[in-house]
Amino acid sequence: MRKPPEKVSDEADRHQIDMAKKEGAAYHASLKYMAEDVADSGGMTRAGDYIVAYAQERAEGMYSLKGEGELVWDEPTDENCHLEISVSDAGDQRFIPYLDITATLTPKDGKAVGPFEVPFVWHPGLYHYGTNIKVPGDGIYRLDVTIKPPTFMRHDEVNGKRYAETVDVTFDAVEIKTGRE
Repeated sequence: MRKPPEKVSDEADRHQIDMAKKEGAAYHASLKYMAEDVADSGGMTRAGDYIVAYAQERAEGMYSLKGEGELVWDEPTDENCHLEISVSDAGDQRFIPYLDITATLTPKDGKAVGPFEVPFVWHPGLYHYGTNIKVPGDGIYRLDVTIKPPTFMRHDEVNGKRYAETVDVTFDAVEIKTGRE
């Protein structure tokens, strides 16, 4: 699998590329902590130009903007699972924003939940995509994630040719623990 380019160009000098890699390394240290130490389960894989990771926790409350400037805390009602997805560059490991991500969770002996949208979530420790959903219960699930090519422009004629194809990722044997925090 080819690695996305990280070459000195007229848009990115060696110092800029090195700083991007340091940013990516810091992001991945936080990602590893979230997926391995905080979440109930987590995993990571390489897929095309991306590194795709997931973390699963019990459903949790979040702020959402209602009206102009009014943040309202929403507690989960029927939802019992919080699914987090991280997508980062396979070269420098930096988080990739503005992605259109959908996911499906399928229990071993049950009906698929999804596909459902996984929107961006601001988090004080780690940018990621995430959502609360309702699943049948605790158990082992297959997680299918689809990432569509982003519509944002890519700067740099040498390094910018990336993220052009839809990517599908499957994580088998994802342990789901349900509930609400």
